[in-house]
Order: sequence, then C-alpha cells, then structure tokens
Amino acid sequence: MIKILIVDDEPQILRALRINLKARGYDTAEAPDGATALRAAADFRPDLIVLDLGLPDLHGVDVIAGVRGWSQVPIIVLSGRIGSDDKVKALDAGADDYVTKPFEINELLARIRAVTRRRAPAESVGAVVTIGGNTVDINNHIVRSADGEEVKLTKTEWHLLGVLLRNPGTLVSQRHLLHEVWGPQYGSETNYLRQYMAQLRRKLESDPAHPRQLLTEPGMGYRFLATPT
Repeated sequence: MIKILIVDDEPQILRALRINLKARGYDTAEAPDGATALRAAADFRPDLIVLDLGLPDLHGVDVIAGVRGWSQVPIIVLSGRIGSDDKVKALDAGADDYVTKPFEINELLARIRAVTRRRAPAESVGAVVTIGGNTVDINNHIVRSADGEEVKLTKTEWHLLGVLLRNPGTLVSQRHLLHEVWGPQYGSETNYLRQYMAQLRRKLESDPAHPRQLLTEPGMGYRFLATPT
C-alpha cells in the first residue's frame, strides 16, 4: 500500500484529502505544520508527500530542503500561491510537481499517480511510446513515422527526450533537465531547452505549434503526456 503524508494547516483540506485518498486505497498520515511534517516524514516513511507551502511555522520550501537532506521521496506542492516565483523556488528545492489551490481532486489524484509512476523502477517504463503518430523505441534509439520512415534525432535530443519519457505525466523542472542533459554546471540556460524542445516538436508532434504531448509549463519546466490531450 502506498503511504502518503499530507501537510496542510487547513483542517478541512486534511480531512478531504484523507477521505479521498483512503477511499482509493492509500495509507495516509497528516501534519498541520512544518516541524510535525519533518518528524512524520522520518517516522512514517511515506512514499509521497503532499505539501502546502503556507505553513504556520516553516516555509514549505524549508520543509522540502529538510526532507531532501536525507530522502528523495516524491513531493507534490499544494498551495494557494500562484506566482511563478514560488513554484520555481519549490521545484528548485526538490519538489516534483505543483498543484494550485483551489484544485480538483481528480487532478491531484492524477498528479499523484504520475509522480509515483516516475519513481517506479525503470523497467516499468514502456520501451516503445507513440508521439504524434511516430513510434519511439527508447531502448534502441529509433523513431519511425507512421509510414515507416526513420526520424533522425541528435544525441542531445535523445537525452532530453529520454528524461521526459522516464517521467510520464510529471512536471520536470528546467533546472533538472539542464543538469541531466548538459551537466550540473548548467542551471539558467533555459534558451537551450526552448531550442531543443522546439526541434523535438518539429520532428515528433503532429502540430508543433500546438503540441499535445511534449508540453511546456511556462517558467517551470516541461511535461510528457503519454496520452494526447
């Protein structure tokens, strides 16, 4: 059973999430503040944390940093702070995704499923996926169009695409992509990402100007959807 730690200072949200998550077979623990959350993370050992940024004692980013000091447990930030700066800070601190209040419970549940899939063993990731009618063979680095023609990708394009495909449905931050593809010394060269994502869309998406699977989260990162929107 997947264990989820819910961290929020609003009792009605804690109750609503507890009821909905338990109804779907998750085991839950709750924390109303940052200090309790850090203790619960150590004691409960959750498989995922749903974390509000606006806590009464600690900023949510500090809680993320505290957890990241010893654990890579997935963290979904759930917050009424809609500014992109807050989202970027949370993602850079180590959050895996971000949902803005007010939220639809079905959206949050979908994000939870996506993030837990991201942390599953690599063998569970499908070896072949379809993007815009093109068949992408991840293991053999082969892309074929619907009519069987091979679509050539550069080494960097494969690397970038591979990171996204290993994290289906999950927001991958700009910083994480830069570190993974270009190295730890890169963190602000977002123009690289825009250029290479544009190239991938031209090669793979049916309508590159209106992508349905290789999506941009403005100011934050990118997301691959296995099922087109």
